[in-house]
Amino acid sequence: MIYLIDFYMIIAIIRDVMETLFTKKSAATLSIVSNSFIILLKLIVGLLSGSISIISEAIHSMSDFLASIITFFSVIKSAEPADSKHPFGHGKYEDMSGFIEGGLIIFAALYIIYEAAKKIFFGGNMEIDTTWGMVVMGISVIVNILVSSILFKVAKQTDSVSLFADAEHLRADVISAFGVFAGLLLIKFTGIYILDPLIAIVVAVIIFKTGFSISKTTMDNLLDCSLPEADMAEICHFFDGFKNNGIVDYKNLKARRLGPHKNVEVTFLFPKDMTIYDCHAVCDQVEHKLAERFGDISASIHLEPETCDICSEKVN
Repeated sequence: MIYLIDFYMIIAIIRDVMETLFTKKSAATLSIVSNSFIILLKLIVGLLSGSISIISEAIHSMSDFLASIITFFSVIKSAEPADSKHPFGHGKYEDMSGFIEGGLIIFAALYIIYEAAKKIFFGGNMEIDTTWGMVVMGISVIVNILVSSILFKVAKQTDSVSLFADAEHLRADVISAFGVFAGLLLIKFTGIYILDPLIAIVVAVIIFKTGFSISKTTMDNLLDCSLPEADMAEICHFFDGFKNNGIVDYKNLKARRLGPHKNVEVTFLFPKDMTIYDCHAVCDQVEHKLAERFGDISASIHLEPETCDICSEKVN
């Protein structure tokens, strides 16, 4: 028990040190390098042992690797400033990257299910060598715990959609690799070799769920869906704080995500005798406080008088 606690402490210390050293680009690079290493190990051991669950993990890691490549280039592209062709910036490259990653995960899951089902229903040699497979799965779990925790932290600091998707990808790999490790251990002690393809199917279901979640989230962003209800409630609460502080009320609030960037559109209602200069000063203050509160966010603000003859409406 003491040795186990020491092991977790060492892992935590290594993780904390590494987390302080990475930017978006270097975190994406680390993901590529670690996935390359894990793929090579899993492929060699999977082919030598004949284990479909280990080979399925190799396929999963291949999808991780492709996702890491996509993430690397999307992070570079999304960091480019707005230009005449992309006046709203390049943030959606990250959403597109996350959507492709989700599709790769789903494809990997379906392929694993196909291979496992083929082995169950059409037979073949079920006997496998479990020892080296357990070693590789153990290494995979440790490496991916470290790398995914780094990616999660950098994704949170930079609000990066693609890094978050990559981290989710690796976290799914941790869960599935641990499941394969436990399954191989069970096979070693029971000799029930049909557990190998059955474990592969369980792994595939976990992978599929992760891929579907990532694809749905990034698709919502690509289609300019509104921010989650919790985020919208927080933004409403923020604007409520400016009522009776120059702003009479607000309406037509909309908010969306553009990669790591958020965009808010809102209409402010001011007293009809308030000057444009004073209204503009209040809007500047709101934009400044908004950025302080929510980070990488911009606001498009429309101004209207409290009583508008053109709109024929009054807000009480």
